[in-house]
Amino acid sequence: MTSAEQEKELTLLDHLVELRDRILRCVIAIVVIFLALFYFADDIYTYVAAPLMDALPEGATMIAIDPTSPFFAPFKLTFYVAFLVAAPYVLYQLWSFIAPGLYKNEKSVAIPLFISSVLLFYAGIAFARYILFGFVFSFFISVAPEGIAVAPDISSFLSFALAIFLGFGIAFEVPIAVFIFIWTGMVEPDDLAQKRPYVIVGCFIVGMLMTPADPISQSVLAIPMWLLFETGIIAGRMIKKKKVEEETEDAGQTE
Repeated sequence: MTSAEQEKELTLLDHLVELRDRILRCVIAIVVIFLALFYFADDIYTYVAAPLMDALPEGATMIAIDPTSPFFAPFKLTFYVAFLVAAPYVLYQLWSFIAPGLYKNEKSVAIPLFISSVLLFYAGIAFARYILFGFVFSFFISVAPEGIAVAPDISSFLSFALAIFLGFGIAFEVPIAVFIFIWTGMVEPDDLAQKRPYVIVGCFIVGMLMTPADPISQSVLAIPMWLLFETGIIAGRMIKKKKVEEETEDAGQTE
């Protein structure tokens, strides 16, 4: 084995060791935050379930079908909350690992993308908790047949809530995806703008799949998704214009 091959192997080994260390730091951070929050597990669950509890008929309560649900449902929710709280630190570790391999212009774009993606994911969860849940649970309970006592299971509610949080968190990443497509040159802003009617229809289809089948609930998700799409186009146009100016400036300096 030549010295160059040995150096390359050592470099790869060093990267693997660094990756292991950063993953370990992320796991430790999540565990520490989880342990700190675990005492408040019941309070966290009550906070997340408050929109459903407020929509229930007077005197109705949630139930636990599985005997272990009163413990494991708040436990599971607290773990996910710990991961969300630790997300900025986890992304920082990811950034620290990949940053040395990026060019200067890539770093200038990647940092705002990292920050924006976290904030938008949080915004999607907050939107679902504070706006959508009120519409959704009121609708579901209002359509219950006469004589049916609505008493949601706490585990079933948690699964539903986590799925909605994840779906809305991902849905709010639309501008990031649009921006990356434009920044990498995969699509042009004008091409995306021309497909606006199809995008609007697609937003309402997603809203129909993720919310109750009523126009108000669908619009509550579809309209923000469309506005986020437009935001991505605007940001993409700005970065594309900046890239063209930099390329023109570099070409002038070369001449």
